Amino acid sequence: MGEVRLERTLGLGGAVTLNLLDMIGVGPFITLPLLLAAMGGPQAMLGWVLGAGLAVCDGLVWAELGAAMPEAGGTYAYLGKMYGGGLERLLSFLFLFQLCFSAPLSVASGCIGLSQYATYLWPALGKGTVVHSVHVGAYSAGFVVGPTTWVAIAAVVVAVVLLYRNLAKVKVLSVGLLVVVLGTIAWAVVTGLLHGHWAQVVAFTPGAFKLDRGFFLGLGSAMLIATYDYWGYYNVTFLGGEVKDAGRTIPRAVLLSIGIVFVLYMALNASVLSVIGSAGLLGATNLEARRAVLAQMMQVAWESPMAGKIAAALVMVTAFASVFSLLLGYSRIPFAAARDGNFLEVFGRLHKTKRFPHVSLLVLAGVGCLCCFFSLGDVIAALVVLRILLQFGLQHVGVMLLRRNRPEMKRPFRMWVYPLPPLLALAGFGFLVVSRANFGREVLLAVVVGVVGCAVFWGRGRMGFGS
Repeated sequence: MGEVRLERTLGLGGAVTLNLLDMIGVGPFITLPLLLAAMGGPQAMLGWVLGAGLAVCDGLVWAELGAAMPEAGGTYAYLGKMYGGGLERLLSFLFLFQLCFSAPLSVASGCIGLSQYATYLWPALGKGTVVHSVHVGAYSAGFVVGPTTWVAIAAVVVAVVLLYRNLAKVKVLSVGLLVVVLGTIAWAVVTGLLHGHWAQVVAFTPGAFKLDRGFFLGLGSAMLIATYDYWGYYNVTFLGGEVKDAGRTIPRAVLLSIGIVFVLYMALNASVLSVIGSAGLLGATNLEARRAVLAQMMQVAWESPMAGKIAAALVMVTAFASVFSLLLGYSRIPFAAARDGNFLEVFGRLHKTKRFPHVSLLVLAGVGCLCCFFSLGDVIAALVVLRILLQFGLQHVGVMLLRRNRPEMKRPFRMWVYPLPPLLALAGFGFLVVSRANFGREVLLAVVVGVVGCAVFWGRGRMGFGS
């Protein structure tokens, strides 16, 4: 295969735009009721505050690695340089293997959320849906088949069609999508200011902050949801081979994205609480309050069903924008692995005229369609734990090994107060994994994926993989 290079055309504005699209998906618009239920009241907002702190610690790791090694593929490229002793190719491959599950899960979560808001506009979509519970040993998952499933799959297909073009055209489309995303949040905040009762935001129940076992179990669940909502600040690192002045652009894009989204999330969710109140959300059993919380907020605040429908439509666009950005970023990782000879060669192909990794995009999108058949709660839990155990943990340990073994490496950005960020991130993510009830099923899934990935790696010669 001839040498083909990606073009460095992505500046700071474009990098932040793509990160924000990845981060502000459907998550904050559907997870507030789940967050409140985890801790029984508005004290659950603490989950978003601590989640932001965890994101900063993790983001500093990404910033240092992304600035030092600005290559397509992000973590895949980093693992190959952080670990020695023959582990580098195994761990890089293992990351890629879990990505074949976690990336489609991430895409599916946005599409499932989009389909839930679609039922607010077209209630008939909620009819005829069948939910099956599938049990494999200690692991169980909800399997959903119905009209909403086909809506979610259609969203994946449309995203692929729009991404079938070069990066310059994608950036223009991204700006338009981001305008819709920020406009939706701005409308929610203004609505809260005009129609909200702000005492409801801090209407804590007696004993809300009693530091007992129940508090920490609830906090773990709340932080897991918040972590899912924040993730995406690292999206620019997957496009490292296409970033201009990467040593400065990548760290700035990562940290700016976290700060912007923290402010937006706190303002958005405080506005929703000011209008509906935690008691209203926790006591609601109807679809609108549980699954389309922003649409319900607008209908209540403006006393107009039409306002709720407009909000639902805007959230659907927001969710789609996230799916669009996710597929863009993740499709570059199998491409980088194939170019490195550590994955199927076909994934290293660029489109002949549009110059993007089209095979990688199509495969991840196809698996994402299959993941749309699972329930949203199972998708989020599996996604977060898989990433923590088979990607983030390896990266946090690896950045410290790299500091020790390669002190001479050029690092345009050095994380602040090293080594606290990776150590705090390891502790925080570990807390998320083990602090929830029934956490063993996701851990089991991660173990199975890891073991199978190792087996595939060692048998790669017989399966047509690189050496």
